[in-house]
Amino acid sequence: MFYFDPMYLLFAAPALLLAMFAQWKVSSAYDKYTKVRNSKNIAGIEVAKYLLRANGLNLNVQGTPGQLTDHYDPRNKTLYLSQGVAQQPSVAALAIVAHEVGHAVQDSQGYLPMRLRAWLVAPANIGPWIGYILFIAGIFINMSGLVWLGILFFSAGLVFSLATLPVEFNASSRALEMLRKSALVGAGEVDAAQAVLTAAALTYVAAAAQSLSQLLYYVFVALNLRSRDD
Repeated sequence: MFYFDPMYLLFAAPALLLAMFAQWKVSSAYDKYTKVRNSKNIAGIEVAKYLLRANGLNLNVQGTPGQLTDHYDPRNKTLYLSQGVAQQPSVAALAIVAHEVGHAVQDSQGYLPMRLRAWLVAPANIGPWIGYILFIAGIFINMSGLVWLGILFFSAGLVFSLATLPVEFNASSRALEMLRKSALVGAGEVDAAQAVLTAAALTYVAAAAQSLSQLLYYVFVALNLRSRDD
């Protein structure tokens, strides 16, 4: 029988609203600044090549489908750019490319938080699934120890989200510094790039908030289960 606990909304709603706001914020910033041509009239692919050379990096740059799907993959040392970023000479492209190059620089320098996040990928992918199964099983058989074990596994997702924050914030900081030092930006374009990156950073904060809210709800349920046993 399906059962929905209204208390779940008390925990989940604030984080969900933050996630919706963050998504609106990043979409708005991207839509605004992707329509603003940068002063050098240089497309994202050329920005990537310039910044990679400036940092002494010789990496592959490839296309990737979708919008706002740009990313750096440290496994194959490749920078992936969406078509809207790679081919457009926009201010948004400057910000996004510089951010991803920031990740490439982190990787080349052995940035410790980035290494930690890479190590957490596997636990974060399987931990929540295992945790949810153990959590539900523990409730059905009324075994609090199994419930708490499920919560422990589920917390891997939160740990990954928290580990992601310094990596993303640092990449944005590096991006802005690279743009300031380069000859790629005109007056006011660094501030515009910062607006795009700040909006994007909020999505990672929202993701961490969602993981935390779900974990707190599970802890709430576990504590109630134990109090009933007592």
